[in-house]
Amino acid sequence: MSIHSDPGQNYLNRRKFFKLLGGGLAVVFVSNDLLSLASNRTFIPIPENQIGAWVHVGEDGIITVFTGKTEVGQNIRTSLAQVVAEELQVSLDSVRLVMADTDLVPNDFGTVGSRSTPQMGAQLRKASAAARHELIRVAAAVWKTDPDTLVADGGFVSDPTNKNKMSYGQLSGGKRLLVPISDATKVIPIAERKISGTSVPKVNIKSFLTGKHKYVSDMKVTGMVYGKILRPPAYKSELIDADTSAAKAIPGVIIVQEGGFIGVTANDPWTAAKAIKVIHANWKTSPQKARSELFEHLKNTGDPGRSSGIQGDLSKGLREADHKHKASYQVDYIAHVPLEPRAAIAFWEQGKLTVYTGTQRPFGVRDTLAGLFNIPKEMVRVIVPDTGSAYGGKHSGEAAEEAAKLSKAVGKPVKLVWTREEEFTWAYFRPAGVIEINSGVRKDGTITAWDFHNYNSGPAAIATPYTVANQQNLFHPADTPLKQGSYRGLASTANVFARESHMGDLARMLEMDQLDFRLKNLKEPRFKAVLEAAAKSFGWGARKKSPGNGFGIATGFDKGGYVATCAEVSIINNRVKVIRITEAFECGAIVNPAHLHNQIMGSIVQGLGGALFEAVDFAGGKILNPSISSYRVPRFSDLPEIEIVMIDRKDLPSAGAGEAPIIGVAPAIRNAILDATGIGLTALPLIPDGKVADNVSG
Repeated sequence: MSIHSDPGQNYLNRRKFFKLLGGGLAVVFVSNDLLSLASNRTFIPIPENQIGAWVHVGEDGIITVFTGKTEVGQNIRTSLAQVVAEELQVSLDSVRLVMADTDLVPNDFGTVGSRSTPQMGAQLRKASAAARHELIRVAAAVWKTDPDTLVADGGFVSDPTNKNKMSYGQLSGGKRLLVPISDATKVIPIAERKISGTSVPKVNIKSFLTGKHKYVSDMKVTGMVYGKILRPPAYKSELIDADTSAAKAIPGVIIVQEGGFIGVTANDPWTAAKAIKVIHANWKTSPQKARSELFEHLKNTGDPGRSSGIQGDLSKGLREADHKHKASYQVDYIAHVPLEPRAAIAFWEQGKLTVYTGTQRPFGVRDTLAGLFNIPKEMVRVIVPDTGSAYGGKHSGEAAEEAAKLSKAVGKPVKLVWTREEEFTWAYFRPAGVIEINSGVRKDGTITAWDFHNYNSGPAAIATPYTVANQQNLFHPADTPLKQGSYRGLASTANVFARESHMGDLARMLEMDQLDFRLKNLKEPRFKAVLEAAAKSFGWGARKKSPGNGFGIATGFDKGGYVATCAEVSIINNRVKVIRITEAFECGAIVNPAHLHNQIMGSIVQGLGGALFEAVDFAGGKILNPSISSYRVPRFSDLPEIEIVMIDRKDLPSAGAGEAPIIGVAPAIRNAILDATGIGLTALPLIPDGKVADNVSG
């Protein structure tokens, strides 16, 4: 796809598009108000930010899909291919996805917020349906018949009446048709779908199983050298001076210095690392907050707050309450710990920068690089191969920026791969937070007042799903000592943890069953459905507890997904062991059951870490646990028995599943510990040393 500038906007040119792809049928998704611009089907001046997806039906019958989405382990490549194959009524092996290449795909603003399935899936479905309708229209014109009598199936359009039949390649060959579509495009009804909703295997699974797939960390290009960056000893350090003479003396090493930026290149990564180690630098450091001061600092620096809804009269609600409960909850920073740390290969050719890197926002990184080097966006190409996980931690492109700087200076392609310690130290973290809740409840279990304040961790899922006549929910941005950003579930993990922990306390205060208390205060049927499904599968109310064991339950909503989690814990000699987790999840119509199951499983396992022991330790501007050996992530020995219940709502649009399944894990475990011990823990992680309390006997 070729993009050229015109008064500050990017436009797609039909002629250049087909020069890239060859003849055939191309479909572009555009908003309704732009359809009039495309009536002649020859040139569509569509602003880049209003383009959703391209689908091209080639003369060879191959379906090529262009999307800005990235594949970071969530298997979106397969589910998007299923959507396209369904609407064009072809086999999966006829579909090719071109993903996350800023020279070839539309700008969809990134793989964020669990939007790939509900947004891109919906757009590709409509684009593919439009292609099918157009192929039928072309066949009808050739045969001079009513298009409503024709059938598209298996890569052919046929006329059942007179047995006429033409392949998609024949119908699209020799033509250059560009078809705009809109939300009005008719798609195959859910009840008639045969590919969507089935557990087809990962489309390129062999390349991963055999090791053929090359991550950026594995890639090489001709003439490439390796880069390393000199890192300061602490955050907010300023470089005073540096002696690079020892590094320069190493054969093959080139020093790159621009102000406070110092990097090296060498013919192999070991020499580059050695060169960095022998640079003697003087730094100016400044006092900074430590983890021990974190929560007081966040509370003291929080602004007046941003409301997510104020209803009724809190004072009245508290007066009407038979019981009141006030509590403060704390959530530590945690790291993403992706399997593949940040990596990039950058090279310059005739003034154009090309970068291979793992990022969730290829166009965001493109724009950052264009600004960094003061060049037009069209002179930067960012390509994202299928990447070794992200969890919200790769919205930025630090490695790409560093590799591009080095490449420009040395005139060669440069590969730069962060170490695990660099990933732990210089990437951003899930925000820490303080959450304060003041509530009131009647003896019958009716919540009368709910006052919720989140300091720093964010407003996602801050509004309570429970029916409360008198409530307010406020987010207070605060000064963060560490660099923070997106994470799987982001603030939902903190807000749901605090809310569901508080609900557990209220139920215990009333001597009311945890499940019954929630159901009493919920109206949304989808919440009730996941709670009841999880409870039934778990055996809630029917299963006997062993001595020292406890049961807990939690529910939540995020990014279109409804989740309920039940947990069983065992406490022996004060040590907590999670025995079972049962989770029910509903995200509308399921596209691929097996892959959804994997998404939920991954979320639960990752959620165990944040619930039990993950926390970033820091002081004096330094990360004190920047390694897998010092930063505790879940191990096989930590895994409980896990049962997953997926509710398939074929009557509802598909929502995303990458984030919501994580949010119920921590509060369900916390409430199980409460059930077993009577102790209501208020901080994440719950048991960093494995013990719930010194005074609890098993």
